Amino acid sequence: MKRLKIGITCYPSLGGSGVVATELGKILAEKGHEIHFIAHSMPFRLGKFQRNIYYHEVEVTDYYVFRYPPYDLSLASKMNQVAQRVGLDILHVHYAVPHAICAYLAKEMSGDGLKVVTTLHGTDITVLAQDETLKDIIRLGIRKSDAVTAVSQDLIKETRELLDISEPIDLTYNFVDKRIYYPRECSDLRREYAEPGEKVLMHISNFRPVKRTSDVVDIFAKVSQRMPAKLILVGEGPELPRLQHKIECMGLRERVILLGKQDDVAQVVSIADLMLLPSEKESFGLVALEAMACGVPTIGSMAGGIPELVQHGVTGYLAPIGDTDAMAAYALELLEDRKKYADFREACLKRAHEEFCDEKISAQYERIYYRVLGLPAEVPMTACQA
Repeated sequence: MKRLKIGITCYPSLGGSGVVATELGKILAEKGHEIHFIAHSMPFRLGKFQRNIYYHEVEVTDYYVFRYPPYDLSLASKMNQVAQRVGLDILHVHYAVPHAICAYLAKEMSGDGLKVVTTLHGTDITVLAQDETLKDIIRLGIRKSDAVTAVSQDLIKETRELLDISEPIDLTYNFVDKRIYYPRECSDLRREYAEPGEKVLMHISNFRPVKRTSDVVDIFAKVSQRMPAKLILVGEGPELPRLQHKIECMGLRERVILLGKQDDVAQVVSIADLMLLPSEKESFGLVALEAMACGVPTIGSMAGGIPELVQHGVTGYLAPIGDTDAMAAYALELLEDRKKYADFREACLKRAHEEFCDEKISAQYERIYYRVLGLPAEVPMTACQA
């Protein structure tokens, strides 16, 4: 099987698309492919040195004529330079804008031998594609890609409706590395935040309005009226100050813990009993998958791709967006029934480690790479082992 040279571009800071892109690159490198990350800074999940992984920093020209530094052009130029210098086979870009357009420009500079794969993650379609000033350029980036993937069926459907395109889009769900995401023994850490007998509810996000973090607090307030509980909030974002004010006004300050941004998500999630994800928009819900892989059920909304991940009544419960009464009732139902909770926990582990594991999804990406290169698809249909 031919080992490939793959350039990967993503937003390197916190966010699901950057996490998935970085973890995919690491797994592909372990399989022997040569991975070149091309971005304005080191992806935060890249971590320590790893064989077959290289990082190329994009430096933006600060010329006085430019009102805004032309990052897009600098990125396209860097992609082309790396492609020609190391002989890239594939540019795999995560997020339609500006990355797909930059990859298209790099391909035009490098020649037809360089192929472009674009992965749509969510807000590049659900938010940006609704902006009439960006719709045409997003459509161009998709149509000029040699292959396009999306992280849920719901996102594929929305992409087709918003952009009126008929080009094929491969479904490639997000994934977890089961060597990292599994139930950790963390009783000592849990004791730092919760008393014996208290339940721990958790929410992890970038605290944007679409996450409906106010609903998180409302759900927790209803649950904590019935049983001793703590709420742990992980992450930072524009809604956090408003949320802190609400917590104060509701008299919940002593029961809510703010951990800020955390890199070791698997360790943090393992102390939770439930994950709360009441989002208004969620193309996949990576945090729910990470929780599931640690044996933590999710109480969430029927938004976007969440129903494709969380099986209602099996690995968690889902309710209409904004129905905090129903979500709180579902949370209590699980937390008050030890046998049902144990069944949900086992179902979470089985589903995450079998259906959304790194071996299965990375093999799907490999088959896409070989297809666009016109090479035999020698990658087996991998079955994950829990």
